[in-house]
Amino acid sequence: MDSVEFCGETLPLSETTPFRVGREGDLALDDNPYLHRNFLTLDRRHGLWWLTNIGSRISATVSDPDGRLQAWVAPGAAIPLVVERTLVRFTAGPTTYEFEVVLGDPQFTPAVSPIPTAEGTMTIGNVEFTPDQLLMIIALAEPSLRREGWGQIVLPTSEEAAKRLGWPLTRFNRKIDNVCDKLAKLGVKGLHGGPDKLAGGRRARLVEYALAARWVTAEHLALLDR
Repeated sequence: MDSVEFCGETLPLSETTPFRVGREGDLALDDNPYLHRNFLTLDRRHGLWWLTNIGSRISATVSDPDGRLQAWVAPGAAIPLVVERTLVRFTAGPTTYEFEVVLGDPQFTPAVSPIPTAEGTMTIGNVEFTPDQLLMIIALAEPSLRREGWGQIVLPTSEEAAKRLGWPLTRFNRKIDNVCDKLAKLGVKGLHGGPDKLAGGRRARLVEYALAARWVTAEHLALLDR
């Protein structure tokens, strides 16, 4: 059975009726004023399930559990879902939502890639990340990494994440600036803007990307307490 999983609940998908996600719809989320009333739809077309962003401001990050496939679904865009499990993440205001689309008969099975090591530097493309930069990402992603299953979480502010690491806020902001600049040069969307411009959205996009690519997992949480 094809379905959506959210907060421990399994919601079946119908091949004849679009499945809607937003403040209203089949997956009705909390009354978040930053979230569209109708944001995403899942519908069956040409033998495939399609995820379509029918909103006007918010984008969604789509990936498989192994971090091999990833896409950014901007307003007006649509993407076919071809793997057994597809993770969908998006942020509205201070809240990040995650749900999973499960297909009973997927069209594609990706190969599993190794997870980056938790210590030392790691290179993605032609960008090298230092241990401090990795710690910054872990601190921002900590609520997502500690939560079991799919649902919603509130991302820490820069001040909260800096305090978690025992860093001055200026040091934390430099790290996030450096990482976002490097990724933006690689073509990762949604990471532009300084501390006073799109700061919350930039943090959310960085966490979404890091989780989707599996740069950080629950195993990395131990690094925060060293």
